Amino acid sequence: MSALTSLTLKAALDGLKSKAFSSVEITQAHIDAVAAARPLNAFVLETPEKALEMAAASDARLAAGSAGPLEGAPLGIKDLFCTEGVRATACSKILGDFNPQYESTVTANLFGDGAVMLGKLNMDEFAMGSSNETSAFGPVINPWKVKGGNQSLTPGGSSGGSATAVAADICLGATATDTGGSIRQPAAFTGTVGIKPTYGRCSRWGVVAFASSLDQAGPIAKTVEDAAILLTSMAGHDAKDSTSLDVETPDFASFVGKSVKGLRIGVPKEYRIDGMPAEIETLWEQGIAWLKEAGCEIVDVSLPHTKYALPAYYIVAPAEASSNLARYDGMRYGLRAEGANLTEIYENTRAQGFGAEVKRRILIGTYVLSAGYYDAYYLKAQRVRRRIADDFDQAWETCDALLTPTAPSAAFALGERMADPIAMYLNDVFTVTTNLAGLPSISVPAGLDANGLPLGLQLIGRALDEGTVFSLSGALEKAAGFRARAEKWW
Repeated sequence: MSALTSLTLKAALDGLKSKAFSSVEITQAHIDAVAAARPLNAFVLETPEKALEMAAASDARLAAGSAGPLEGAPLGIKDLFCTEGVRATACSKILGDFNPQYESTVTANLFGDGAVMLGKLNMDEFAMGSSNETSAFGPVINPWKVKGGNQSLTPGGSSGGSATAVAADICLGATATDTGGSIRQPAAFTGTVGIKPTYGRCSRWGVVAFASSLDQAGPIAKTVEDAAILLTSMAGHDAKDSTSLDVETPDFASFVGKSVKGLRIGVPKEYRIDGMPAEIETLWEQGIAWLKEAGCEIVDVSLPHTKYALPAYYIVAPAEASSNLARYDGMRYGLRAEGANLTEIYENTRAQGFGAEVKRRILIGTYVLSAGYYDAYYLKAQRVRRRIADDFDQAWETCDALLTPTAPSAAFALGERMADPIAMYLNDVFTVTTNLAGLPSISVPAGLDANGLPLGLQLIGRALDEGTVFSLSGALEKAAGFRARAEKWW
């Protein structure tokens, strides 16, 4: 049944509709693949019985002619999404065996459209990390290897489990979240497609919060069309989320394959950073040439405040995290450590429950929000954030979208950057700007480096203009013709 796991989501949905195979068959094939791929550590909880039960219900709806848009398709769910009756931990010890009694809006939308859940996917603890090494369940291993090498590589973070599961063909697609690049960077590292939609396009209700003004759910998929299909189901207005946008959700897949002739593509000069590998520079130039060949006009643009994006992000995000994570106190759910009094219980619970990176960010966030430092750091960072958004607004006067690299390097070895937080934070240098500005952006696999590892290109669009982003990324995907797959070693 391995042929079933190698299908794209679109091909699988077509096969299910034509009754070439059943949902139970394709789900069982993926359950077997998940079990065989345990060395990758992509799943932290497998739910085979639930998956087969959902698949049987899908087959009944397919037979009755009442199938939903995703009917019978087995997906992986990032452990940041609350799933009713199924453990959700955000890959942190502090949540213990938390069993939500409610369903996140995004997963409810997917399951309402007929998707099947294979289980919960590994991630950086509370989505804080760029390499999936902060997870309480251990790191995810990238299915890709350096040509001729055997070293374990990071799949990127925080959605490393989602990216690895899709790249290794153990699910047809996966939910993910992006606070500073956590969908796009893992997609680039694993040769998959990942889109962060406009802030507010997908509901945050039922998604464990990291930084509320930056977090946004989106899919990781095998192709641009698959990502468009998933996003159409995931998106939609939700009254339970005050930041959810009350706008119509278009059929995003209808934009893939549309002509991009006449569109103006901006190339921001500030993204040409010192020390960027020549291979990434070359791939960027190749991407520009591909879009030119597709009929796009290339224009140079300036985003002058880009150099301040990373420091602004690493003030705003930890500040919001320190506020959001204050709810984990050992009182209502999750881990509770013993103590002689209430204060000791709080202290011991948080000391034992939070990992080192989460503690670091809580401390940074608490510091920048403290009396005497709030104005100097947090307010200043918010003003910089406004300037970054203004830069994009000015760019849209001369172009329809921007093309940049997704990440400043290919996947690196596990353990290589854990001792240097600054080196780790620099992974987000090309991605954080769109989170700060709330814009849609996608990573498309576009080539391999000299070591045979995938590299991605990023397209950034206007707010709520995912349609143009999908049209351009479809053109880029077609021109790149990226067909490389990780050689199976697990």
